[in-house]
Amino acid sequence: MSSVHRPTENTYPSDRPRSIHRPSDLDGLPISEEERERNRTAEQTFNVRIPRHYLSQIDWTNPSDPIRLQTIPTAEELAFDPRELTDPIGDHTHSPVPRITHRYPDRVLLYPTYQCAVYCRHCFRKESLSDSSDQFSDESIRPALDYIRAHTEVAEVIVTGGDPFILSNQRLAFLREQLEAIPHLRMLRFHTRMPVVTPQRIDQGLVTALKGRLMISVVTHFNHPQEIVEECKIAAQTLREAGFVLLNQTVLLKGINDDAETLKTLCRELLYTLGIKPYYLHHCDLTRGLTHFRTTIEEGLALMRQLRGHMSGACVPQYVLDLPGGNGKIPLGPSYTLAQDGHTWTFHNYLGKTCAYHEVIPGNPPIE
Repeated sequence: MSSVHRPTENTYPSDRPRSIHRPSDLDGLPISEEERERNRTAEQTFNVRIPRHYLSQIDWTNPSDPIRLQTIPTAEELAFDPRELTDPIGDHTHSPVPRITHRYPDRVLLYPTYQCAVYCRHCFRKESLSDSSDQFSDESIRPALDYIRAHTEVAEVIVTGGDPFILSNQRLAFLREQLEAIPHLRMLRFHTRMPVVTPQRIDQGLVTALKGRLMISVVTHFNHPQEIVEECKIAAQTLREAGFVLLNQTVLLKGINDDAETLKTLCRELLYTLGIKPYYLHHCDLTRGLTHFRTTIEEGLALMRQLRGHMSGACVPQYVLDLPGGNGKIPLGPSYTLAQDGHTWTFHNYLGKTCAYHEVIPGNPPIE
């Protein structure tokens, strides 16, 4: 594990809030009145929630603490660029029935809840998520289930939201049973921040609720190595021992993880400590109010050049851009091709060395 400073539950002052559920809860945090006044409108505009575990990991002596930057509202979130979008990746454009997004042929997104355990400042759904009472019910989910039953090309359901693991084990088991009764489905994928922000939620009761006929994948959302603590290790081990496929999606965020050493440490810890495959590194979407978090694509490509070859390929995520309007993800990667002449290629490797490669295939003569 890296030596990043991590406050612990034992050192968290007893007079501070144990969790944040509303803007007034921020009053008990060590944030200056000047800063609170500057950010007050943002506090009132978007949902604010930080669970106990995640809150306790913030180093309040560091104004650039990566967990603080992901959770405490700031005035920058209200600086909307007119080119940014309220529905940046086309969730609503590609929603044929309530609680379903169908962008790709063989898989759909299913939203059983629009609530989250934590409301991330960089969330691309921040304007559509709800903090009202639980909205999950048999009646509300029925049109989505009917849609999946009718579309036999769908093999995989990605259960997202909101955070599906905010639901009770009983409701998760009900949802899993309804889905596994659909014969053409083969996998359920759950997208969740619970293993990051409330790792204690991951227990045998949750495992029992999810296990059934279908292959189960759990996709986590770790953005910084400071988030990886002992409780997360226990949670990941519980999921691994259940036989679930574990993947992680990271968002590239300026001022949080936009340097090579941070990303290297994060990806190594994900794989070597948690047993979670770094899956995607997302370029920050065109969500309104996120210009302060967004890097350039060229900066992202430069970071990927510093990852590839310098650590195990299993640790390297795929850098992707989710195209606006629901046009899907495209891979972004540095090119190692310098030239092509017929079947002879010239590449440079991860160290910048120029290398020639001649294709050996039937009918291709050797080089004279």
